Amino acid sequence: MTVDDVNTDVLFISAVDPTMLPKLEAEFTVHKLPASGREEFLASVAGRIRFIVTTGGGGADASLIGALPNLELIAVGTAGYEAVDLEAASKRGIAVTHTPDVTANDVADLAFGLLIAVARRIAEGERFIRDGHWRAGGMDFGTRVSGKRLGIVGLGSIGRTVAKRAQGFNIDVAYNGPSRKSDVSYAYHADVVDLARAVDFLIVSCPGGPETEGLIDRPVLETLGVKGILVNVSRGSVVDEAALVEALSNGVLGGAGLDVFAHEPGVPAEFMAMENVVLAPHVGSATPETRAAMTDLAIANMRAHLAGQPLLTPVP
Repeated sequence: MTVDDVNTDVLFISAVDPTMLPKLEAEFTVHKLPASGREEFLASVAGRIRFIVTTGGGGADASLIGALPNLELIAVGTAGYEAVDLEAASKRGIAVTHTPDVTANDVADLAFGLLIAVARRIAEGERFIRDGHWRAGGMDFGTRVSGKRLGIVGLGSIGRTVAKRAQGFNIDVAYNGPSRKSDVSYAYHADVVDLARAVDFLIVSCPGGPETEGLIDRPVLETLGVKGILVNVSRGSVVDEAALVEALSNGVLGGAGLDVFAHEPGVPAEFMAMENVVLAPHVGSATPETRAAMTDLAIANMRAHLAGQPLLTPVP
């Protein structure tokens, strides 16, 4: 750490790791964006701010970016960056970084946990015991996971890690994405409906944003079918939530494991009453190990920028 680093002013908006703020304060001059009085606060510090530290949800909109004349870098401490106005940043030549690959293991673990929980009815079984129903007889069977067919929507770092997990279950993997990957042998389907037709389970791990909004729609869910299971560890926007509620309510889809939702922390009430749905409160990367690694990578990008070195994980 140098004197220049300590004097580098950072606007702190949000973080997903409690160690982020003290780590920043040890290296930089940190200004926390207040919940109210934003305009007055920015007027007092705007000219000094060189970095923004934020999250995919906290973001940085065009008005905020425009209010900081000396802004050089937006360090996003999450893999997602959908709430950052990339166009506004690009017009100003402001770099944007995120923390993609370090989340892969934890998110893939949760994806498989949700898949197994839905298929083997684990959450339902726990409620079955706690509510005292076991004494009256056994509950209905679940379905096998091993040896089945899995479709992965988005074969980035998370999708690839999911595919590795699947190999241990002797699962046949296929995938969908913007283009075929030359370094994998999994079957590629350019159309998500075609992928849904070819598999038993569908795990969604693609980025959020306008390009993927509503990608998993009614035709996809209907094609996945009455024995199919959908798992979403991506973003709630990727799934047409109303269509998912309808498909599950009408028995068109077999089940779902959901870590993300369209209007978090709001969750459709219909999901609460469904035994074939397992819910998690957007905790895919929520382990101390991964959140600390996300923080460290965000700060490492800031250090690289100050040193005139290539950024470690710039947003594509």
